[in-house]
Amino acid sequence: MLSWLTEVVDLATKNVAEGGGPFGALVVRGDEVIARGTNQVTTDLDPTAHAEVVAIRRACNAIGDFRLTGCVLVSSCEPCPLCLAAALWARVDRVVYAADRHDAAKAGFDDRRFYDVFTQPRGSWPVAVDNIRTGGEIDPFTAWEARPDRVDY
Repeated sequence: MLSWLTEVVDLATKNVAEGGGPFGALVVRGDEVIARGTNQVTTDLDPTAHAEVVAIRRACNAIGDFRLTGCVLVSSCEPCPLCLAAALWARVDRVVYAADRHDAAKAGFDDRRFYDVFTQPRGSWPVAVDNIRTGGEIDPFTAWEARPDRVDY
């Protein structure tokens, strides 16, 4: 475990030297590193291109499955809520990280507001989230449930 954490911290440090953000991630299955990812938010102009998400995407492509059961997500820093949600959807077995959210906050990456937003009433969120019914809003789910060849996730 320590060698993976060392590798991912080195990966994050190298990414900074190459113009990316200070985050790196690995997806590991058994003794094998399936995929590596670095933060590419500013380089790709993609706010979802966090290191963990990049690594998860690459790992899924590498194994040909959207499920990463049996895998460990190793991150240079405590995953933010976006990355934790991605890990949950990918069904990794475990998440391990080196630096924590407080270390990241000291460097200007303060995710506390994102952790806190879900504990607040929606009316106080920094972005409006509104439910507007159309009359046909459940049609996609009805179509999904009717497909005998669907792949449940």
